[in-house]
Amino acid sequence: MFRKILLYIALSLTLISVTYFSFIYYIPYSEGVRSGELIKISHKGFIVKTWEGELSQGISGAQIFAFSVMENEDVVIAEMKKWQGKKVTLEFEERYKTFFWWGDTRYFITKVTLEN
Repeated sequence: MFRKILLYIALSLTLISVTYFSFIYYIPYSEGVRSGELIKISHKGFIVKTWEGELSQGISGAQIFAFSVMENEDVVIAEMKKWQGKKVTLEFEERYKTFFWWGDTRYFITKVTLEN
């Protein structure tokens, strides 16, 4: 009887964990586009390195859009390095939550294009 209860508890916790992680991984909260001057892209972290960046959306320092880039987005990272200091348009996905190994923000860049 006691083993059966422990088994149900373990299965319930496993199902809840899988559902939670699947929800965070597969379902974005919002998607959008932001334009501005790419002022920072860096690979930071001590043990777990993540790609973080900032986009200036105006003259004021208060209009800074902080974002993260997933490690597997090699093309996006290379283009950002190349277009540092230029006006770009960033397509992003906003997540409900994030994992520490993904990045510091909830905004993840999926595409970057250079503005003319």
